[in-house]
Amino acid sequence: MQMENFAPFMFAGLVLVMLIGFPVAFSLAALGLGCGFLAIEMGWFPASFMSNLPLNVFGILANDLLLAIPFFTFMGAILEKCGLAEDMLDSMGQLFGPVRGGLGYSVIIVGFILGAITGTVAGQVIAMALISLPVMIRYGYNMRYATGVLAASGTITQLVPPSLVLVVMADQLGRSVGDMYKGAWGPSLMQVGIFALYTFALGLIKPSHVPGVPREARTLEGWALWKKCLRGIIPSAVLIFAVLGSMGGLPGINTAIATPTEAGAMGCVGALVLAAMHNRLNGNLIWGAMHGTMRLTAMVVFILIGSRVFSMVFQGVDGGRWVEHMLSGLPGGQVGFLLVVNVFVFFLAFFLDFFEIAFIILPMLGPVADKMGIDMVWFGVLLCVNMQTSFMHPPFGFALFYLRGIADTLFKEGRLDKPVKSNDIYLGAVPWVIMQLVLVVIVIFVPETVTMFLDKEQKVDLDKVTIEMPAQDDANAEEESAEKPSAEEEQKKMEELFNVKK
Repeated sequence: MQMENFAPFMFAGLVLVMLIGFPVAFSLAALGLGCGFLAIEMGWFPASFMSNLPLNVFGILANDLLLAIPFFTFMGAILEKCGLAEDMLDSMGQLFGPVRGGLGYSVIIVGFILGAITGTVAGQVIAMALISLPVMIRYGYNMRYATGVLAASGTITQLVPPSLVLVVMADQLGRSVGDMYKGAWGPSLMQVGIFALYTFALGLIKPSHVPGVPREARTLEGWALWKKCLRGIIPSAVLIFAVLGSMGGLPGINTAIATPTEAGAMGCVGALVLAAMHNRLNGNLIWGAMHGTMRLTAMVVFILIGSRVFSMVFQGVDGGRWVEHMLSGLPGGQVGFLLVVNVFVFFLAFFLDFFEIAFIILPMLGPVADKMGIDMVWFGVLLCVNMQTSFMHPPFGFALFYLRGIADTLFKEGRLDKPVKSNDIYLGAVPWVIMQLVLVVIVIFVPETVTMFLDKEQKVDLDKVTIEMPAQDDANAEEESAEKPSAEEEQKKMEELFNVKK
């Protein structure tokens, strides 16, 4: 076998081990080590090449940026369990209750806010379904719309800053976390707008699917209702702005006063304060948050180590060049490349989690996109918008599995009058997946949706660059010319010296 054919062989092996179902981190590490030893035996690179592996692993563990992952995870776990979702959904539901689709609007808005402060899809879908699904079914909401909006609102968390996915994207693409957060604001707000527009249109076309809440069900009104809404929103907004603003992740803020790690630590303190404000701060809450943080962080680090082993060997056998030649020659230039990559990632997300895609696939695609002149922030946010559909893919989406499980629990507890069919969950997710894909297309063809909040680079036109030399005075020029002997005088001196020696 020639080395040129080994890179496709490794990629095929990668797809195969993913489909086996064994833990991804260990599968990647085993595949990388096996291919590395084979490459050494074939003489494609020396054995000393593998000595870089310990240095790579140490580099991962010494990366300060990755410390932001446990901090943001801990912050989200604390806020997830402190009753913030319950208060927000109750107050927002009553605020938008008289409007057609009011409960849908409240789920979308609360999903956006919780996505910005929790960052966990599972916790968000479960918490919101426990509270909202029985209420929506009780007041006559269409089952497919109810399940679809709950699942979609949970996936918003992957795109809304401070998303963990964007932290990983920034690390893999070599851009600052603040720039990634700035770039994500446009698509995340557009996504909320698209979801709300769909709910509004459904209220006009099929008002029976999204009815308003009866007046007798609205227990609060006036200042008491607004006070409860503001009590849930304002502290959360202050925490979001403080965390994101400190690392330069808000539009209009170009200076970062804290690293993402420092901002994450500050977010943890803020989450503990919010939990204390809701009288939920206790030992069980902190222990549960620490346990969940430990599990997620360990999973991310092990996946990163396994992917680094594979990518190092893959690059050693010129796998990067193979990927570049395969993708850079696609018709359509940047747009053609982005379309093919997004279709590939869309189907890959059927089987892989977003962390796995970010650590395994992104190092292959990032250098090619950079050489094609694609902005890395635009590229990263675009893939993040695409990867959030992984939680909504029928029948593989994790959000649908979470919703399926919690719906069965609600029926067994008697909080639902009838069981929720899997058919309703899967068909209910289809319109929301389509809306997410529409957002992908918009971001591809309108990159300004991502780059409009970023600092504009000063481009220099090399054709207009002029180099000016300082002009010398005429007197100085004449003195230098007078002092400098002519060529004839130098030749005469050389002849005289030659004759004297003779």
